[in-house]
Amino acid sequence: MHTIEILPSPQYLGRQNGQYAFAYKITITNRLDFAVKLLNRHWIITHGNGDIEEVRGEGVVGEKPRLEPGQSFTYTSGALIPTPNGSMSGSYEFVTDSGEILRATIPEFVLAVPESLH
Repeated sequence: MHTIEILPSPQYLGRQNGQYAFAYKITITNRLDFAVKLLNRHWIITHGNGDIEEVRGEGVVGEKPRLEPGQSFTYTSGALIPTPNGSMSGSYEFVTDSGEILRATIPEFVLAVPESLH
């Protein structure tokens, strides 16, 4: 498979200021035959009540990592949502050395308080 692989791993952290706090670890692996540099992120955060929040920004956790073929980059970030469950998905924008822009989809993952899924 020749693509940019995105593997999310969420974790519930507890309540903070009346919101539900989640951490998520993301591993990005370059499965392409050439290097790419991460430029931007776009998140779609869906709350359990159907409200949608979009977040756009440069890089991830203050970095714009360059990934050689086969190289991975892992980071941890977080989200606060007003409901005990929700989901996140989105995309990352990368640039190749030749200036071509590539977009990699972040697969949807669930944010859920463990006892909320009964």
